[in-house]
Amino acid sequence: MDARFTRGKSLVLERALGRPRSELSLAAFALLFSELVQYCQRRVASVAELQARLAQLGHHVGLRALDALVARERPGRRATKGLGGLLFVKGPLWRGLFGREADKLEQANDDDRTFYVIEREPVVNTFVSVPRENSSLNCAAFAAGLLEAVLGAAGFPARVSAHWHKGTTLMIKFDEAVIARDKSLEGR
Repeated sequence: MDARFTRGKSLVLERALGRPRSELSLAAFALLFSELVQYCQRRVASVAELQARLAQLGHHVGLRALDALVARERPGRRATKGLGGLLFVKGPLWRGLFGREADKLEQANDDDRTFYVIEREPVVNTFVSVPRENSSLNCAAFAAGLLEAVLGAAGFPARVSAHWHKGTTLMIKFDEAVIARDKSLEGR
């Protein structure tokens, strides 16, 4: 057997999932995210394409982040209703990814499928300077893609988009199947 497989165990594999991870400095995150935005910006022709690319990259991050966060925050428990999933997103997920809880979670008055996660000063928009010609750019599209992936992987398929309103608002529109499942669970 190869010597590299018989040495001591890896430190990464020995760490418990429940143990809090060390925090990444805000400066390091800002630098990495700024470079990510610049990388994407060089490969697209419009603001809409840039936001779509950021959402796609956020989707990849969301899929990978969900498993670790659920194992760390809620071992053995799983949200079965859409609102429970959203409360997980607003609290533990946001805290695990961005260092603090999201500012607000609201439901639309006229539609039971639509919810809003409101973040007055999102970290993803804080350190990105946007030129005037791209003033409609909202880098929170990354967080929207991340949130869409997390909700979809948790069994709550939804469309998520980022908008400028009260800071940045992530609009979550659940599929009809999620609302029908929630109503059937209420009847039990």
